[in-house]
Amino acid sequence: MVFLKEEITSLQNPKLKKTVKLADRKERNESGLFLIEGFRELKRAADGGVCIQTLFICPKLFLGSNENALIEQIKKKGAEIVVCSASVFQKLSYRDRPDGLVAIAVQMQQTLQDLAAHLAQKKDPFLILAEAIEKPGNLGTILRSADAAGVDGVIVCDRCTDIYNPNVVRASVGTLFTLPVVEATSAETLRFLRDKNIRIIAATPSAEKEFTDTALTGAVAIAVGTEQLGLSDFWMDSSDIKVRIAMHGVADSLNVATATTLLLYEVVRQRKFK
Repeated sequence: MVFLKEEITSLQNPKLKKTVKLADRKERNESGLFLIEGFRELKRAADGGVCIQTLFICPKLFLGSNENALIEQIKKKGAEIVVCSASVFQKLSYRDRPDGLVAIAVQMQQTLQDLAAHLAQKKDPFLILAEAIEKPGNLGTILRSADAAGVDGVIVCDRCTDIYNPNVVRASVGTLFTLPVVEATSAETLRFLRDKNIRIIAATPSAEKEFTDTALTGAVAIAVGTEQLGLSDFWMDSSDIKVRIAMHGVADSLNVATATTLLLYEVVRQRKFK
């Protein structure tokens, strides 16, 4: 591959400064753009049709994962390719061990209507309802588990962390781009689920039934809430079934991403043996 002759070597470069600002939520919201870093994440974004405007590369940092082919794939879609020195790339990167690839992309902005179209051919929709998840790493891990379990879509309600946070993208290892992820209010989401006859399964330590003793087949939405307080009264009151995960130690709850993964795979297990 022949890279562009011009290389950004100055930390004062205007394009660099503008890109670094996208680590800030306010800048992402106002611009409608976000950052994607890493080979796996960018590959999944490119394969998923995400619009990539600019790709910053540092060949000295490549790890040998067929980067040239990926760069060509992104370039053919109209992205600008910008070569950076190692010191400049370190300024762009938010990782301890960067692999020389960071891109500016356009936010997907999927809606409940888009999700409805996606579910039209699904006999028994399988969704996650994530309410006010605070930590980007947890939200990203939930997306990764959703992808692995074959979930049909994720609805992020009343967001605390936006789905375009760099650490959400990183923790999801690019699965943010492999399934429908929608942001909506709780009221909108409840109307949507009721209209589609999708049962709401609320996870709470106070439930009487354990999740493994509860029928989770059919059209279901697994509802999980904030790390500290769990689901709000709105979703607890709106749920069709409440389930708990047995705790045998001194802790009274699991990490929200861990709990979500257990619930998802119980749905997978029950569907397999239905």
